[in-house]
Amino acid sequence: MGVLANLPPSTASDSQDAVREDALSRLVGLVGEDLRACNRTIVAQMDSDVALIPQLAAHLVAAGGKRIRPLLTLAAARMCGYQGERHINLAACVEFIHTATLLHDDVVDDSKLRRGLASANAVFGNKASVLVGDFLFARAFQLMVQDGSLAVLAILSRAAATIAEGEVLQLATQNDLSTGEEQYLAVIRGKTAALFEAACEVGAVVAGRPEAEEQALSLYGGMLGMAFQLVDDALDYAADQATLGKTVGDDFREGKVTLPVLVAFAAGSAEERAFWQRTIDDSEQTEADLDQAMALIARHNAIRATLTRAAGFVAQAKDALRIFPPSPYRAALEAVADYTVSRHS
Repeated sequence: MGVLANLPPSTASDSQDAVREDALSRLVGLVGEDLRACNRTIVAQMDSDVALIPQLAAHLVAAGGKRIRPLLTLAAARMCGYQGERHINLAACVEFIHTATLLHDDVVDDSKLRRGLASANAVFGNKASVLVGDFLFARAFQLMVQDGSLAVLAILSRAAATIAEGEVLQLATQNDLSTGEEQYLAVIRGKTAALFEAACEVGAVVAGRPEAEEQALSLYGGMLGMAFQLVDDALDYAADQATLGKTVGDDFREGKVTLPVLVAFAAGSAEERAFWQRTIDDSEQTEADLDQAMALIARHNAIRATLTRAAGFVAQAKDALRIFPPSPYRAALEAVADYTVSRHS
């Protein structure tokens, strides 16, 4: 720690980035062959005689992405001793569900950036994005059916429904500062944690592991997903655009009620609460309001409070893995949990 403290700021930042990337690199190193097979499946399943579908798909692939969710499926299955290939198609299925929701979300939110590049809806239009999202959902269900397991179908189809419920609940709580913390947590449990949870659980299912191990991986994924979304919500008020991969302040402009806002609103003076009511509840914003929002969030340590909650979920995620014997896979999954919170650093 002393060495880092004495480094120039850019070098320290580079070192932090290296530590963060190392967690994912370790996981990719363990399941690299599986991930390459998964990527081949994704590309093959995105093909279509309708030219716009592979064109838009190519745009999504070019935008990159760390493939965290399918990586979790692949690593969970291998940690459970699975030696077959079913987990590869299921990892692709998980990525299709995730990508479909991103396409739909960007339309709903009118987002212009995704992973630092123009979003699909900005390039191809809202109608194409929605319809290709539907296509990817359909491909996901085709892969589930091909797998032939009712248990897998139940887990992933339930996750797809829960994601939709989470997105609708978020829409219902938008521009509403009376939203409580429990409602907020219910939103992120639905829209984000549900797919992390399912991605991990199916790894144990294909390996034929006992229910206790299935539930442990489900808990790990769910807690990891909660932490992941909390950090994303913090980054929207504390990151630069290059780091975030989307426009900073999107949540604020869209009137989304996230934990940083709830913390700052609850701790604020009457004048500050009036500011939040005007900008969030009434959707009356000026160009200067985002800077003011970020200043209020900083004043009341709302980012720190959000990250503290995220760290609590990470601790639960790592604790859930203790049912499994020590292995390189378990260590990598634990490191990914730590990486989730370190994305803010």
